[in-house]
Amino acid sequence: MKIKKVTKAIFPVAGMGTRFLPATKSIPKEIMTLVDRPLIQYAIDEARAAGIKEFIFVTARGKSALEDYFDHSPELENTLRKAGKTDLLEILKDTNMDSGAIAYVRQNRALGLGHAVWCAQRLVGNEPFAVLLPDDVIAAEKPCLQQMMEAYAETGGNMVAAMEVSPAKASSYGVLDIDEDMGSVVRAKGMVEKPKPGEAPSNLAVIGRYILTPKVMSNLNKMKQGAGGEIQLTDAIAEETNDGSVYGFRFVGQRYDCGSKAGFLQATVAFALSRPDLRDEFSTYLHDMIALQKAAQ
Repeated sequence: MKIKKVTKAIFPVAGMGTRFLPATKSIPKEIMTLVDRPLIQYAIDEARAAGIKEFIFVTARGKSALEDYFDHSPELENTLRKAGKTDLLEILKDTNMDSGAIAYVRQNRALGLGHAVWCAQRLVGNEPFAVLLPDDVIAAEKPCLQQMMEAYAETGGNMVAAMEVSPAKASSYGVLDIDEDMGSVVRAKGMVEKPKPGEAPSNLAVIGRYILTPKVMSNLNKMKQGAGGEIQLTDAIAEETNDGSVYGFRFVGQRYDCGSKAGFLQATVAFALSRPDLRDEFSTYLHDMIALQKAAQ
């Protein structure tokens, strides 16, 4: 059976970002920047590298700045052009989306990630689709979703990005119940959302990258409430494990949880140190700060 190519991706961005208040009182969390690029740009660039052509944003009230970010800014572009700042004009190209490539749907009630994905069902239609959570930023030589697309071309079905976590942290994730371990790819016989301490079926946790079949949308139509009283995406995916069509993928890369302050700061340091134009000055500063702290102790 020929495996259908994935060209559509859903970006759930309706959350209020309360963990980053007061900053998120006036700006969407997804616009907050790692070095000089907003979180959402990292997700978009990753999707583009994986061959995604249609970008679907599930938004909510107060997200207009997110929509404006991907629009052309003629006044800014003309000013840069007149000043001869071609390098900055080139940078702006990555922020512009072609007409018709991006669509927005509203989630008017916060009923969980599964519900947010379901809101995009009419735009997805009867096609496989990807889901990217901008909070999960993954530093990798080959973008995570691109790695998954290559594996998906061999397996088909549903695929979730997975990473190993300590037993103490498993209760914060959806966790795979593994049927067959094939190395970078595992076949799942079940998925448990936020298992109780000591009850996780494995140490392989699901993080925010998914390639899913239309059947998952059909499962979400049932609007079943799961952990936390919300409609969980993992529950809808787990229903497909009965026919062996759910796979976990151990990606190569470093994931940062930018939905937390600590994770956001860790990502900022890591991405700054990876930049040739910032590395030397920034690493010297960090070294000096650590030396001062040790001296103060």
